[in-house]
Amino acid sequence: MTFLELGVPKNLNQGLKEMGIITPTAIQEQAIPILINHHTDFIGKAQTGTGKTAAFGIPLLTQIDSEKNHVQALILAPTRELGQQIAKQLFKFTKYSDKVFTESVYGGEKIEKQISRLKRPTHIIVATPGRLIDLMEKKVVDISKVRTIVMDEADEMLSMGFKKELTAILSKTKGHRNIWLFSATMPSTLSDIINTYVDKNAVRISIDQNDAVNKGIDHQFVVGDEAGKLDILTYFLKTQKENRGIIFTRTKVAARTLYKQLKAKNYEAGLLEGEMTQKDRDKVMRAFRKKTLQLLVSTDVAARGIDVANLAFVIHYQLPDQIEYYTHRSGRTARAGNTGLSLALITKSEIQTIREIEKQLGIRFTQVR
Repeated sequence: MTFLELGVPKNLNQGLKEMGIITPTAIQEQAIPILINHHTDFIGKAQTGTGKTAAFGIPLLTQIDSEKNHVQALILAPTRELGQQIAKQLFKFTKYSDKVFTESVYGGEKIEKQISRLKRPTHIIVATPGRLIDLMEKKVVDISKVRTIVMDEADEMLSMGFKKELTAILSKTKGHRNIWLFSATMPSTLSDIINTYVDKNAVRISIDQNDAVNKGIDHQFVVGDEAGKLDILTYFLKTQKENRGIIFTRTKVAARTLYKQLKAKNYEAGLLEGEMTQKDRDKVMRAFRKKTLQLLVSTDVAARGIDVANLAFVIHYQLPDQIEYYTHRSGRTARAGNTGLSLALITKSEIQTIREIEKQLGIRFTQVR
């Protein structure tokens, strides 16, 4: 299938083409025709890294009337990074079409700055739930004419404690809008929101784990003992020369320790972990995007919303707690049709976990050395 066959207008297709997005992913193939052609509530279950932004972004852009200067759509996202990334993508999609004005608002930036930006014509607001509530309370944002609310990574918004805010936003727009909900998992807390606010006839699509896993990733593992992991890692990094990648740990303590060890060995590394201030986090991400940093050491939670092009590898210095996090992590490489490597450094007792990941995700690991 091509995007044109899915019903994407020519001018938006041209924007996609320029971004190197040529072949629709499974979620895009299933969601786009439904969301372009029907006014319906929608629930899409698909892993991170499967192209959800285009799956909801393209249909959303076809609905916006650029002649009308009020907020017509709302996209809710769990983190500042993901919000900024979505806004940037929408801007690129519309390079050859009518200008649709998108504004991204989030905590961690002075609210006055955002208030002044929102005085300009704004069609779509991409927001973290907490900051949107702040702006609504200050009567800066009026969501009464919103026709579509997209909830991206809905499970993550709930696990970050945004249930109260989401409930407030959804109840203020009840009765005249569609909800498009995208989530990697469907925890019971999310079912509460779905049962209360989403139409019971909503279209539901679930992308199978096997379809969700990017076929361009080469999955490998090395078995060693805990004490030898750093040596294995540095040996691997020597083979990578200028290549860039992310190294994942399960805990922030492990992330901090590994970051210090890599710095001591003169690697250009940055650290991302949950307790950092937004300012420090932005600084690290800026340096990584500008390629002044070769490596990023990160925990699973801290990596939500990161999208950096052309990463050659992902290292699992510690395996994740949950198998679906393996997909989140490895999906950071091999984006936009490129290939990439996902390497797990494991101990003998974790071979069983590797087999479990293979079975559940329908992938094959190769053992190296």
